[in-house]
Amino acid sequence: MTLVRKNTAPYLPSVFDELLNTDWLGGRVNSPTVTTPAVNIIEKDSAFELQVAIPGFKKEDFNIELDNDLLTISSKENDEIEGKIEGKFTRKEFHYASFKRSFNLPDSVNTAQIAASYESGILALELPKKEEAQVQPSRIIEIG
Repeated sequence: MTLVRKNTAPYLPSVFDELLNTDWLGGRVNSPTVTTPAVNIIEKDSAFELQVAIPGFKKEDFNIELDNDLLTISSKENDEIEGKIEGKFTRKEFHYASFKRSFNLPDSVNTAQIAASYESGILALELPKKEEAQVQPSRIIEIG
């Protein structure tokens, strides 16, 4: 399985950005961050498992798309707070940035049986291998 480079440029802070984006009461304001979730790829005998660390989201926030052998996981930007808040914000730091990760799947993956689940901030995808790509048990071949 090969990783496709992310489509966002890394953010390199400068001295001026640090000065201009500092809230003088403490903390940072309007901090431009680029978030790319961390990914674990585990190969098992019968499947690949993809684990993506994405805490703070709901499963409805994700879009998982398969186009030929390109698997893309993305999420929209969410800056809404559920429920009605009384008063005005003194500080507002809740912000969930959007992201997009793409993976080229090997030919050995059975794309018709890919399954996904989201629990405790981890998006897990099970990518089963085709029957012929699974590890076969060793056997002794007799000479006839």
